[in-house]
This record gives sequence, structure tokens and C-alpha cells, in this order.
Amino acid sequence: MLPNPQLLLQLVEMRMPFGRFKGMLLCDLPVSYLEWFNRKGFPEGKLGILLQTMLEIKMNGLDDLLKPLKKK
Repeated sequence: MLPNPQLLLQLVEMRMPFGRFKGMLLCDLPVSYLEWFNRKGFPEGKLGILLQTMLEIKMNGLDDLLKPLKKK
């Protein structure tokens, strides 16, 4: 199954709205932070879906999927 292109775009455009990494692009969040959410529970709604998706991308070494989408 191919990832939703809109979801991938949101990962490179949306910034973390709260917490230690507030203001950081979701695609740039450290894996350790995403793993922490995985243990503690992801936020509800779109943000949670995006964070879970980012964790899957990083855990599977697929970060290169996002590079062409990132604005310079």
C-alpha cells in the first residue's frame, strides 16, 4: 500500500504544536521522541496519525521518501 501523498506533505510542512520540540517540523522530530509517544500514547486526531506515520517511516529507514517534498 502506498502512503497518502497529502499525509507525506503534511509531515514536511506541519510543525509540532507543543512540548519539548514545539515549532520543529514533524519530519525532523527525533526518533526517541516518537518512540516516547508510542509508549505513552499518541495525541488524538490528525497530529497523532502524522506522528505514528513519521515513526513508521523512521523505523523502516524510509526518511528519503520525504526529502524531495521538503522545501529548501
